[in-house]
Amino acid sequence: MNDSKYGPHTAAGSRTTRRGFLTAAAAGVAACRSPDSSPAPSLLGRGRRGYGERSSFEGAERSFRPGTTPGTGSSKTPLATTLGIITPSALHFERHHSGVPSIDPAKHALLVHGLVERPLVFTLEDLRRLPSISRVHFIECAGNSGREHRGEPHEDVQKSHGLLSCSEWTGVLLSVLLREVGLRAEAKWLVAEGADACRLARSIPLDKALDDVMVAYGQNGEALRPEQGYPVRLVVPGWEGNTNVKWLHRVHVVDRPYMTREEAPYYTDLMADGKARMFTFVMEAKSVITRPSGGMKLAGPGFHEITGLAWSGRGRIERVDVSTDGGKTWAPARLDEPVLPKALTRFHFPWTWRGDDTWLLSRCVDETGYVQPTREQLVAVRGLNGTDHYNGIKAWHVLAGGEVRHV
Repeated sequence: MNDSKYGPHTAAGSRTTRRGFLTAAAAGVAACRSPDSSPAPSLLGRGRRGYGERSSFEGAERSFRPGTTPGTGSSKTPLATTLGIITPSALHFERHHSGVPSIDPAKHALLVHGLVERPLVFTLEDLRRLPSISRVHFIECAGNSGREHRGEPHEDVQKSHGLLSCSEWTGVLLSVLLREVGLRAEAKWLVAEGADACRLARSIPLDKALDDVMVAYGQNGEALRPEQGYPVRLVVPGWEGNTNVKWLHRVHVVDRPYMTREEAPYYTDLMADGKARMFTFVMEAKSVITRPSGGMKLAGPGFHEITGLAWSGRGRIERVDVSTDGGKTWAPARLDEPVLPKALTRFHFPWTWRGDDTWLLSRCVDETGYVQPTREQLVAVRGLNGTDHYNGIKAWHVLAGGEVRHV
């Protein structure tokens, strides 16, 4: 132990001098030199790079699930290793229906037409001239956690909840473009269409389009990644991921929903009686513990911080409760500020593990008073037919040896 208020001592007990420190440092440099006296790379490090990359010691990656046909499939965000609430652009989940198009931004344009007074074409440069905004919002695939609904939980949080990410999006409000073209009285919906091979299209009610929908060209301080819709995409805060149309090239203002492929046979909720709910756009309040979670192992009894994420398509998260005894008792977690609407919220909970077998759960409440339900409550209403829009409470089983498994 250092017993001097001035700093470390030498073996002889005298205080280390500045000259002594520099002499020792010079000797260290000499020891690191190779026989030809060239500087050791391990000391000087590598040179500068035009575009920064993460450390070679960091290896978090998305997990991939192939699709049934070429160009389809998804990749999932490694939620257990992300920090804070912003997902790195390179780790943002993906869902593709016909591959990733390569689009020259100089040749790309967005057409806004239909039930409007002045149909207009906006280039990327036109969009960047308009008043811009930057907002933090999550995007979640409607099918995220779908296997949990069927009672077939994945073994880790990336596989169970990884079709979820959160970014700072930059662009222009869609309402600005709609004011530019002028809406006719009979306009009630719009159809947003992408420039990918399948021309993915979704119908969106006009009141939502005039509220907070963005035409985004930026993500986390730079241009969109190709997989995220470069050069422009829709961001529809709080609504199912499929409405956030990527590679946006057309907005058709209409008087009714168009029952596209992605909203008639798919992205509906099949109920127990055989009927299907349509246009269940909002992603309801949901939370998940990311650490400790499936696939991890606790080092031993003692203090462990429990942390995770909560979100709601209805607005802000009001509260997150955590249970460390399988749901018998609950206590409030601490929420990181700022708590933003329709964005991820990071929560923390102090826990002293006694080394016993137990279960960890989280349950959130949003600003509307909506409480995250249990799986049993959801099944009682929906049955077991559907896999979309599942937001049930997730439990992690901590075994006495410290291993964490799914339940």
